[in-house]
Amino acid sequence: MDRLIFNIRLLLLACFHFHRSRPDTLSFVRCFSYSDIKRATDGFRRIIDISSHGVAYKAKFRDGRVALVKEVRDFDVEKGAFYKEVQLMGRLHHRHIVSLNGFSTGRKRFLVFENIENGSLKDHLNDPLKTPLNWRTRLQIVIGVAAALEYLHFFCDPPMYHVSVSSSTILLDENFNAKLCDIGILCSHGSHITLPESLGSTECSGPVCGNIIFQLGLLILELVTGQCSEEGGGDIIQWVQESCYSRSIHKMLDPDLGNNFDSRELKGLLAVARLCIKSVDKPPLFTTQVFRYLQKKVGIA
Repeated sequence: MDRLIFNIRLLLLACFHFHRSRPDTLSFVRCFSYSDIKRATDGFRRIIDISSHGVAYKAKFRDGRVALVKEVRDFDVEKGAFYKEVQLMGRLHHRHIVSLNGFSTGRKRFLVFENIENGSLKDHLNDPLKTPLNWRTRLQIVIGVAAALEYLHFFCDPPMYHVSVSSSTILLDENFNAKLCDIGILCSHGSHITLPESLGSTECSGPVCGNIIFQLGLLILELVTGQCSEEGGGDIIQWVQESCYSRSIHKMLDPDLGNNFDSRELKGLLAVARLCIKSVDKPPLFTTQVFRYLQKKVGIA
């Protein structure tokens, strides 16, 4: 009983500390108990995905809310830093970023996100039972991801640079709009940068920006070719870097597209991918440059 009382007090203190810090911006972020999460995930049996980040669950709460719950596996982040990052993530509002609705801390740490109906982009590109994505949808996904990155880097205060861009970290809603779901404390491969380093700079450093732009280039190549890029994408990178790559586009194009694509848009998209891939070795492009260039080359506003 003493242990139970201690855990309840700890949870109440955590919620009080969290809400006291910025009450004017956190009314939409809810503090869930461990038992709430356990009950909503049917005893942690409703598993959607398992990765190095932790386990993702589908949850249904008593009030009827359906949500995506992600376990934060790394526990070495100090609690104050954890609350600060949750606070910042809760303030993100963009149509191409998954909304954080709540969190839980105690025996385990969880983040509670809005439910996204159509799962990950990776599922739709690799599952033969899924209806193939058409050309227009693929273009809209690229544009949406670029818009989200521009928002994170240039319109957030402070800017958010912890983001992983891949087909497994992009979710698709009921209208197949892309939504980034790997931001902040859920950074790539479960690694964490200390809070002052991640939040103290107003400009994206070369290696950080270069890597994000590189990931965006890989994503474009995956959407064009249908080939998985998560193992590094060596084959498709080598192909797009070749001077005569344009002659072999028909061989590399995702067969699921057939002939239902615009040649001009395809060439423009691959031109952007080449620039993104090269950004690792050269002064990196800014995400806002890539976003505008995509709009110009592909012709989607």
